[in-house]
Amino acid sequence: MSFTTQHLVPAPREDVWQWHTRQGAFARLTAPFGFMTPLQQAESLADGTSVLGFPGGLKWVARHDLSRYQPRRSFADVCINAPFRSLANWRHEHFFEDHPEGTLITDKVETRIPAGALESIFAYRQQQLIEDFRFAHRLGALNAEPRTVAVTGTHGTVGAAVAAQLGTLGHTVIPLVRSNPGPGERLWRPQLPAKDLLEGVDVLIHLAGEPIFGRFNSAHKEAIRDSRVEPTRLLAQMAAETPSLTTLVCASAIGIYGPDRGETELTEESERGEGFLADVVADWEAACGPAREAGKRVVNLRTGIVQSANAGILPLLRGLFSTGLGGAFGKGTMWNSWIAQDDLSDMFIRAALDPAWHGVINAVSPTPVLNRDYVDALGSLLHRPTIIPIPSVGPALLLGKEGARELALANQKVLPTRAEALGHTFRYPEIAPALAHELGGEKLFEAPTSAPKEDGSGSVGAGKD
Repeated sequence: MSFTTQHLVPAPREDVWQWHTRQGAFARLTAPFGFMTPLQQAESLADGTSVLGFPGGLKWVARHDLSRYQPRRSFADVCINAPFRSLANWRHEHFFEDHPEGTLITDKVETRIPAGALESIFAYRQQQLIEDFRFAHRLGALNAEPRTVAVTGTHGTVGAAVAAQLGTLGHTVIPLVRSNPGPGERLWRPQLPAKDLLEGVDVLIHLAGEPIFGRFNSAHKEAIRDSRVEPTRLLAQMAAETPSLTTLVCASAIGIYGPDRGETELTEESERGEGFLADVVADWEAACGPAREAGKRVVNLRTGIVQSANAGILPLLRGLFSTGLGGAFGKGTMWNSWIAQDDLSDMFIRAALDPAWHGVINAVSPTPVLNRDYVDALGSLLHRPTIIPIPSVGPALLLGKEGARELALANQKVLPTRAEALGHTFRYPEIAPALAHELGGEKLFEAPTSAPKEDGSGSVGAGKD
């Protein structure tokens, strides 16, 4: 079967080609809803090898075909090992052409996989590439100078996305990992970091921490606190003592506002709330004090409910809704303050590069939704009914009474007031398009005759290649 699709990227062909050569491109283009995990990106588009992981330890391996390689014009990859017969017969050719308003990319695939199964995956790739370049254009001169950025939590969903996007923007990424560091990585012992851990680093993005989502028993709560407060303080102390480092961007959470704030619109100026998460987040943010006191720029991004197809609450809800048992929590009148996965990645990168960003910033969509409207959007996308309400006892069985109150049943109407005042643009300000992108509900682009308009200037590359 032959499958062909085209899309127009609003950037020069040289920039689009260079984007594809950089580490992180493979991860940025891998659809999160396809049960695939990028394990290895080819070092060269001419003859390198890429590897995708599937559940159960299965791997799909593709090698670039040197005979189809034309620098800045085309490259191709051919499957050399596949876990399924339908994937074994695979050839994917990528063509890049100049266009008056950018670069026309043509994808041609020869495979046994039905076209219908490929459409959502390629729609995701198209949308991802276009939006990544639009974000790069909005950064403009902020992205002109290449930085060396250390990132903790790169084995997590958010950290992996941030690291990949920084790579495609032309920056050097140094993952700080807690065991078995590979090439380009550094060993980070959270309770006893090496004195030279941040040597030569310009920016530290700190994302590591025990996942908050889980049953709120004493062990889990202790792990949440212990993985955040003291490790952050030690990193902040190291940041303070590292001459090259100018900026610390640290994850935070909207849990600081408390679990039930009703109709109150919560901004960065709002008072903190009560409860376990509010206490932890307050201490977590305070732990950045040594870097702040040393004159480093510190940004604390208070993250909302991340909409990711392969982590957090969305995969659980998708599974529940797919059985026809989805519905609102109770009456569905709680406010859900959410953020799309790629919008969160954009905000961490903007915080790392933009000197105007400092202090506390709410990392949430500008349009929080009532729980009943959220489930209606998800049900519509999945073509499943949403008429069966989920009683509060359901989340309590999974998370415990306290966990359900602070997570699944939290009622917080949080607004990104400071980010909007700083001119930040969201890719997905509305919930329906955000869910469609993550879960594969987009449509392929038509063969274009003109490009979508985009204000802003600047290149996707940081410095020269």
